[in-house]
Amino acid sequence: MANFGRMPKPILILSGPVGSGKTTVARELVRLLTDEVVLIEGDVFWSFYAKGAPGPAHKRIRTIMSAMTAAAIPYATGGSHVILDFSIPPWFLETVRKVAAMREVPLDYVVLRPSEQVCAARAKARADGSIADYSLYSELYRDFDQRPHHILSDDAMSPAEHATAILRGVAEGRFRL
Repeated sequence: MANFGRMPKPILILSGPVGSGKTTVARELVRLLTDEVVLIEGDVFWSFYAKGAPGPAHKRIRTIMSAMTAAAIPYATGGSHVILDFSIPPWFLETVRKVAAMREVPLDYVVLRPSEQVCAARAKARADGSIADYSLYSELYRDFDQRPHHILSDDAMSPAEHATAILRGVAEGRFRL
């Protein structure tokens, strides 16, 4: 094990549907944490595909989620706070747990889930990758209903308020898998 006698830091999986504010809240978390922080943004992993891969997109999404998790382990075992920022639905958590358990890395799972209307408006307003028709993401939006005690669902909270609530919940063990 490469943690040099240190206990690994938990990996914080910051998830939620498209447009939920994950990246904005992740940046607030980075600002609030005082120790070393590694932010792994799943959207960056899409750029690793140099050419379009054949087959269904869900296969590439599963590959990205696996690659992100595998990349996070050495940072966590090295003592860094790690935030995974991606739409990792509850049905993928068993795979994440298996990867983390091999290295005895604890996991926290937080789902940002404002109303679907808020997510749709944010997705449409994006400068890059604007999504005009959110109905294509409605099924994914509903996928995040499965873990109610891991959900933060408040349309009015600012990103800083969400980040503070997440850190408080992590400290209390609310989000531990």
